[in-house]
Amino acid sequence: MADDAPLPDAPAQPAGRRAFWPGGLSARLLLATALVVVLANLLILPALLALREQEWLSDRVVAGELISLGVEGVPGGKVQQRLTDKILQAAGVVSVAIQADGVRRLVIAAPRLPRTPYLIDLRSQDPWSAVSAPFETIFGGGGRMVRVIDRPRYADGGEFVEIVVPDGPLRQILLADLGELSIGALFTSAMAGALVYLFLNLFLVRPMQRITRAMERFRADPDDPAARLAKSGRHDEIGRAEGELDRMQTDLLAALASNARLAALGEAVAKINHEMRNMLTSAQMASERLAASGDPMVTRTLPPLERALDRAIRLATNVLTFGRSEEPAPEPKAVPLRAALEAAADDAQLGEGRVRLATADIEPREQVLADPDHLHRILVNLMRNAREAIDGDKGRAGVGVIACSLAVEDGVSVVRLSDNGPGLPERAQTNLFQPFAGSARRGGAGLGLTISRELAQAHGGDLTLAETGPDGTVFELRLPGAPDLAPADATESATSAA
Repeated sequence: MADDAPLPDAPAQPAGRRAFWPGGLSARLLLATALVVVLANLLILPALLALREQEWLSDRVVAGELISLGVEGVPGGKVQQRLTDKILQAAGVVSVAIQADGVRRLVIAAPRLPRTPYLIDLRSQDPWSAVSAPFETIFGGGGRMVRVIDRPRYADGGEFVEIVVPDGPLRQILLADLGELSIGALFTSAMAGALVYLFLNLFLVRPMQRITRAMERFRADPDDPAARLAKSGRHDEIGRAEGELDRMQTDLLAALASNARLAALGEAVAKINHEMRNMLTSAQMASERLAASGDPMVTRTLPPLERALDRAIRLATNVLTFGRSEEPAPEPKAVPLRAALEAAADDAQLGEGRVRLATADIEPREQVLADPDHLHRILVNLMRNAREAIDGDKGRAGVGVIACSLAVEDGVSVVRLSDNGPGLPERAQTNLFQPFAGSARRGGAGLGLTISRELAQAHGGDLTLAETGPDGTVFELRLPGAPDLAPADATESATSAA
């Protein structure tokens, strides 16, 4: 059919493969429908043949019973042999016997038969025997005699009527009926199959073909307006599939646009990365010369500057360009959380009198399992976002607090960072972890939370928004593992290094 022709954008069959089975859904549906209807007719056919055989045998039994009544009505019960032969020939019966009051009486005796007749008892025939009997008659070879027993219809007090008839005429009738029924079954199968096929093709196959074409066009050219599927307005599964496809195409277009912007950003970062590293190296050399000056003020303020320069150089070396390169794999180790929080607070510009950090709920020796540099970047991003939200709220005048806590749940360390800021706007919550879409600050790129979540997931954990509202926002950082408490000397070393 024309609907099953391969579309221009459809991938070609690999060389050397030939499809002997119909490839289109329409062709398969037509074949399956025809097979089901033919099978249904084949199941009905034996029952029709069994009914035909029972009717023919019952007619012969009735004819034999009437013959017996006619013979009994003749004075003396004697009928001329010539007349008997004519009656039996007209009825198609060889012999007739009736049993009454426990006595079987042969009304018309059969001549000597070359073979013993096979028996069909119509009084107690089970369904399987009734269905298989016609095929035994058809394929039994013909020329046989059948002994039929049935209940009498006219003889008063009779127990059963027994006749012997040749099965040749019955076999011919069954063969003729089998041919007629087979032709009828094929015709009804073709008609019913065609009607079912047309309805299914109209309401199922054609809509699926529309969806398939739209998917193939969208794959070939997402910017093609014809690739967007026009909804049919149906409320069944097809309508739901159309709606989901339309939403998927919308999401993919947004993702492609975001990827394009990320690629442009990657190219820009790659261009400035080399120059930035040179400038940071120069600043590092200058800090080393300052360290040799011996000035006490310089000695006190220089270590934080050197740490900031070291982190900046590492970040420039392993810069995340979203497509041009990848983050280095994390190297987790036990990190004292409180010292890591205080170091991140310095880089996020938290301090007394402004937005301050509260770590009273965290013991100095409590640790998490994480890459120190990745953990620092995650915490700095979260704290800087909270500080900027509080600074931007006129009612808080840049004064607020960021509280941190640590809990262990099923072997996972859960770090909660909560602020008393104004909360996230609804538009930011919808695309919170999407690059260029989740920023709550005017002019922000929305990359901080995206990068932080990727770093957390690289550890096998996650970063999620626990709650937000007018009273503040809570983020949860989950990191696999729950290290033991750090030794006291290691905690002091980490605090001094921070």
